[in-house]
Amino acid sequence: MNFLMNLIWFVLGGFISFISWIVIGILWCLTIVGIPIGMQCFKFAVMAAVPFGREIRISESGTSLVLNIIWMLLGGLALAAEEVIMGVIFCMTIVGIPFGMQHFKHAKLALMPFGAEIYRVA
Repeated sequence: MNFLMNLIWFVLGGFISFISWIVIGILWCLTIVGIPIGMQCFKFAVMAAVPFGREIRISESGTSLVLNIIWMLLGGLALAAEEVIMGVIFCMTIVGIPFGMQHFKHAKLALMPFGAEIYRVA
């Protein structure tokens, strides 16, 4: 079932999130200092491509607070706004609600990617 949902997700707009994360990751990787942030973006691009069957766990520690603040100012807010807008559009139909909920999950991830961990749900 996850395979089917992921396929529908990717065709109906998940590729937009995937491409957004990839572009932001490439932009961050253009600088030596931004490579760790870019690599994090590539990890989340995979999550944006196939989100069903995966969950996000966000750490409560404050160690990544500075990176999250820098991230929000230099790319995170734009990605979060994109995800919220797409989530609202999908939630306008009953059939699209599961897809909209995935976009809202990604919006939270777009705001605070550092300290977040992706894991598979059985």
